[in-house]
This record gives sequence, C-alpha cells and structure tokens, in this order.
Amino acid sequence: MSKTPVIIGAQSVKPKVEGYSKPLMNLATTNYLNLIAADRIREKAIATLRGYGVGSCGPPGFYGTIDVHMDLERDIADFLGTEQAIIYAQGFSTISSVIPAFSKRGDILVCDDGVCFAIQKGIQISRSIIRWFKHNDMQDLERILEEIRLDDMSHKKRLTRRFIISEGLSENMGDIAPLDKLVALKKRFKYRLVLDESQSFGVLGSHGAGLTDYFGIAATEVDMIVGSMANALCSSGGFCAGSEEIVDHQRLSGLAYCFSASIPAMLAVASSEAIQIIKNNPQDLQELVERVKTFRQVLHHKSLEGLIELFSAEVENPAPFFHVRVKPDFLQSHLYDDETNVSREDEEYLLQDVVDECAYHGVLVTRAKYVVDQERECPRPSIKISVTIGLTRKENEKAAGIVKNAIIKIFGKWRK
Repeated sequence: MSKTPVIIGAQSVKPKVEGYSKPLMNLATTNYLNLIAADRIREKAIATLRGYGVGSCGPPGFYGTIDVHMDLERDIADFLGTEQAIIYAQGFSTISSVIPAFSKRGDILVCDDGVCFAIQKGIQISRSIIRWFKHNDMQDLERILEEIRLDDMSHKKRLTRRFIISEGLSENMGDIAPLDKLVALKKRFKYRLVLDESQSFGVLGSHGAGLTDYFGIAATEVDMIVGSMANALCSSGGFCAGSEEIVDHQRLSGLAYCFSASIPAMLAVASSEAIQIIKNNPQDLQELVERVKTFRQVLHHKSLEGLIELFSAEVENPAPFFHVRVKPDFLQSHLYDDETNVSREDEEYLLQDVVDECAYHGVLVTRAKYVVDQERECPRPSIKISVTIGLTRKENEKAAGIVKNAIIKIFGKWRK
C-alpha cells in the first residue's frame, strides 16, 4: 500500500524521515513523556553498557539474571504497590505467557471481547474454556458470571481456576476499563483478575502507576498486573506484578521467562531510571493530559462531524492516544453503483492518503496495524495518534490543525 517510512538517525519527537527535507513532528510513537530525550537515562544506559556489556547471554533461570534485573523488579513492585514483580524480555510475549502459566485446559477465562492481539494469543495457548463479555460492559460481564455460577450448581461441576481478563487502557479502542466494578465483580463471584496495563502503565493516574492509581484502588486488589516497558518507559520488555506466590510460580511456569534470554542490563537500568523520572515529575503527567485534551478538541470541530469518529471520543479521557476512524455514514454515501460496502482495503487507502498528507505538511502519524487474518474480530482501519509532551504546546496545536486539515482535504476529494 505504501513504503515503510524510514527514520534517519536517532528516534526523537522531530526525527528526520527519508524522503522529507525537514524533520517531522512525531505522533506515531509511544514516546508520551519524551523519555527518549532524557539525558539521565542515556548516561546511565551508556555507563551500564560499558560495565555489563551488551547482553546477559542466558535465560533468567540459567545464569541470565544479574543485579540490575532484580533492582528493576523491586522498582516496579514499589511503584505499583505490589509484593513482587517479575520481568520478561519482550512486551508482547509477557501477557501471552502469563495467561497459560496459570490457566490450563478445563479452567475458565472470562474475557473482554476487545482485548489486543497479544492477549488473544495467550488465551488461545491456554486451551481454557473461554467466555467473552462485551467490551467494558459490566452488566454483560455480571450476566456471564451468573450464568457460569448457575450452570455449576445445576450440573455440580468440579471447582476449576477462574479468571477475568481485561485491558486497563484498550489498545484498540482507547477507552479505560471500569476497574472499581471489575474488582467488585471478581470478589463477588470469587474470580482472579488479570489486568493488562501495557498502554496505561506510566501515564495514567496522578503518579503514573496505571489504573489502580487512576481509580485510587490498592494494587493488591488486582491479582495480576501485566504491562510493557516498551511504551511509556521507552525501553523494552514486560512485567507481571502481584503477590509473592504469583511471581514465584512464573519463574518455573512462565514459558517466555524460562526460555528467552534476559533483557540487556542497559535496558533494565533504562526502565528503572524512567520509573524514577515519572515518580519525581508528576507535573509531566498532568501536562500530557492537557495536551491530549487540546488535540481531541481540535478534532471535535464541526467540520469533521460527518467524516470521522474518535475512539475514545470523550474530551476528558486522559489516555495519551486515540484512534481516528471513518464514519460509516460517510462510507455508505460514497459507494459505487456496484458496491454494497466499501472494502477494507479501500478504507485503508483513504486513511493512508491522510497519513501521507500529514507527512507532507510536517506531521508523522500512522495507520494502526493489525494481523487481519488472525484477529478474533479485527478492529476497523484507523489512524492512531499518540500525543507527546516533547513538542511545545504551540507545536501540539499546530499538529492537530494539520491533521484536521488533512482529513478535510483528502475526504473532500475521495471518489469524486
């Protein structure tokens, strides 16, 4: 559909992109707090590289664990308020390893039907009994839990392990799960709660500790908090935080932990330093919320009402990213005579034209990418916009205006 943009040199809020004479304002990465530019992290990482070398050359349980890995696990646990934490080498494989480490054939998983691809893979690998509830719909979740309870009573089924699985901040929809209601239901029906905080860790809440921080709920109320260090922390790897028993079990049963080489020492130190920066600079989190609010307000302009939908659409939503999708009514009003629906490919071409137009005017955005053939229910095509405090307020407003104008221009001449 289009060639992959190639960044020349270091990643930044204004990278040099191949084919463009001037640097582009970068709204295509998860560099929300501009930690990529943090000299403190860079200096610590370089010093660690010189002292420890590049890699640990072994899985954690086979001479791959070093002191900075243990330090990072303590830092994550302290930051979240859990007993312990365990780190994994890759963000994607963390949740897809954690789920089958605890849930096996015959166990029950009650899952949000909007979860991201990594969670879907973990659910699939577990071979458990799966029940899906509507995305962030607590009434539907309660209905399913009650159905399972009544079915157990009527058929006198044996007791099995049971889990509720949800995302704190939805990767595909950009909305926030009602954690207070999730905790209440898991207690009432006696389930364990697995919460993926890959998108919310480091950005939500007054201290950046994610959904438990945002809702003012003790992290110990959630059985497993899983997250990625490759998003807000601008590092690599993933983690699972919880009780001592939860963490210890994974050191022998988490396949991605047991059979993947440990993350390089410099990346572990970078993650620890990023957590300290977030803890010491809570004003950056509030600034990020204001930037996102400003961007959303621009895209709520009346001129875009009949063209696009924002996910999530609430102006007050503190999520640092959102999806822009074409309004179904707009697509239906531009059908060819022999069409009943606009194809997914044509919809993606339309959005790619917007992406290219934004780049031409100095803003780097991207279409959200999906493994279409393997997704349980593939989300509709979208442009994913990630806001950063690395740009000034004026640049943020300018970027929002460029995106708005690009949508109006491209949509206005589509299929004319």
